[in-house]
Amino acid sequence: MKRKIDEAGCIGNHSAQTAKKLAASDDLISERFRRGLFDSCVLESYQGEYAQSKPYKHGVIRNLISDELLRAVRNEIRENLHFSPKETDIYKIYQSGDLANLDGLDDSSLSRLPLLLKLRDALYSTKFREELAKITGSGPLSGKKTDMAINVYTPGCYLLCHDDVIGSRRVSYILYLTDPDRPWKAEWGGALRLYATTDVEDDGQFTKVPDPEPTLSIPPSFNQLSFFAVQPGQSFHDVEEVYAREPDEAEKGEEVDGGRVRMAISGWFHIPQQGEEGYTEGLEEELAEKSSLVQLQGKDVLFDRPQPRVHHYDSATGGMDSAPSKGKEMATLSDNEDFTETDLDLLIKYITPTYLTPYTLEEMCGLFTDESSLKLKEFLSPKFSARLKTYIEKEEQQSPLPEGTHAIELNTDWHVARPPHKYRFLYQQAGDAEAGKREKSPLRELYEDLFPSNAFRKWLSIATGLTLDSCNVLARRFRRGSDYSLATGYGERERIELTLGITPTSGWDACEEGGEEDVANEKDVKESEVEKPDVGGYEIYYADDNEEEDDGGDGDDGSESQRKEKTKADPAVYKSSSADEDGSSVLFSSPAAWNSLSIVLRDHGVLRFMKYVSHQAPGDRWDITGEWGVAAEEGECGHGHDSNGHGSHGASDEEEEWESDEGEDVEEEDEGSDEE
Repeated sequence: MKRKIDEAGCIGNHSAQTAKKLAASDDLISERFRRGLFDSCVLESYQGEYAQSKPYKHGVIRNLISDELLRAVRNEIRENLHFSPKETDIYKIYQSGDLANLDGLDDSSLSRLPLLLKLRDALYSTKFREELAKITGSGPLSGKKTDMAINVYTPGCYLLCHDDVIGSRRVSYILYLTDPDRPWKAEWGGALRLYATTDVEDDGQFTKVPDPEPTLSIPPSFNQLSFFAVQPGQSFHDVEEVYAREPDEAEKGEEVDGGRVRMAISGWFHIPQQGEEGYTEGLEEELAEKSSLVQLQGKDVLFDRPQPRVHHYDSATGGMDSAPSKGKEMATLSDNEDFTETDLDLLIKYITPTYLTPYTLEEMCGLFTDESSLKLKEFLSPKFSARLKTYIEKEEQQSPLPEGTHAIELNTDWHVARPPHKYRFLYQQAGDAEAGKREKSPLRELYEDLFPSNAFRKWLSIATGLTLDSCNVLARRFRRGSDYSLATGYGERERIELTLGITPTSGWDACEEGGEEDVANEKDVKESEVEKPDVGGYEIYYADDNEEEDDGGDGDDGSESQRKEKTKADPAVYKSSSADEDGSSVLFSSPAAWNSLSIVLRDHGVLRFMKYVSHQAPGDRWDITGEWGVAAEEGECGHGHDSNGHGSHGASDEEEEWESDEGEDVEEEDEGSDEE
């Protein structure tokens, strides 16, 4: 549906150089705020509260704006502004266009938003900026650069952990426009949640690492302003998912979403711009270097959990044929590398026999050479699959997890992946001394016995046509209403990435159907969200649109410094290339499923993320995932690559999917519905 207002630009950093000067007097501006807000004793109390706040300095001002004005603004927005769905790896929201340049609208559009313009001018007035700077101790705030948008969170919407450190931002804020006549309930979710950080020391240097779970939750409330100074590596926060109403919570005559519409104006106050008092040359570039998005795209650091536990195969006993594998040439085992009786005993214990036949393996290799990916249904043998499913169902349904990272790691075999501005999920990996003291579960058999084995390396080498020299394997559990993995790049040598879906619950696929479209107003936003719930839990590989072609300059392709120079986006508005209309940037997708194996050849420039698992999901997402290093041969470009190193990094629009009960037949299935 056509929007009434130009929303081509999403929320970002805009200069209001063409905007009209804010000419309102201090008296007129003061009338737009609640009476007594600027009294010295009131501001002093806010200063004191801000200085003592934890986990980092933040403030909350209730009843900020004149009640009459803000109610009128809310009605004006509902009647005249349209919202578009925005969804990437880090958030799912409905959003208006940028509001910084309201003055640039045509007279017809502007005439419908006079109160919103009045509110914006009040927030960025000299009087309010000076008072906010005193409360936060932030230093001068720009009146030239305004930056705000309206976000609507309906049930299922969220914003994951980030620190807001981008460009010239100095203070973040949220002004809530929830229903003034129906107070928001904390159990509905939608809270602004703040994360504490821990100082971790390495070689005499300390780094702040956010804790896995938030420390403080601030529920929404009409006419409440929540704010904090943007602090590199410290001001980590998220927006809790707005929870869908349970069927038994319905009230007579209640809206389909139970009134749970979290509308808010959010934005930033920036450092002074050139020509303004307090401007410091080079400060914006310095702040950009500290962006959490740059950290996100950088290499793994010592403080990340899990740390890789790489198993290197013994070349003397586990090596492949020394002849390099190129193009469509299938890798074969050397005479002394045939499957031994022990190998076959191990493989047939776990793997469906169809996938062990020579003809099937040859067909798989050919398809993988063409597409750089495979999907294998019913990969695990029926006997082992049944035992594994019984174990997982019991764990999920009868053995609830303790609350909190410390309790989980103390009382179970699970560990919590961190930091949360990269990912959060539960994991197990080989080599855990405490887990080794207990009886081995079917889950442990997969990540300790099957996948790291030399027998499986032989099988995977034949199936992909590649020589493999190492592996790193994890069991993962993505908890509903909690876990995810944000998009990260990969800048090293190509490798095989394998994921075995072992999610026992059904009902995931049905939630992935349906596309996105613009919606006219708040009512349409609510109805659209309820009709097409998306519970997440699917893994996406997609091309990095920010990745530039190597111009042959310094030859340091994909270096951290180059990534920093190219990174301009905010993690809160991270641009997902999978949002393209034709979905062409999505290379491969893997929804939550039972007993389905995905194999992908991943190369430089391919991003990967696991979509946040919604509280509405039918259960947790379980899988086994691993990476197998591809042995480099001198003078070899890689699997299916030309001399310039270009080639397939993931599946095409048609991914290959195999049915084990169809013997050696291969089915090509369009997976377009899996694309985000």
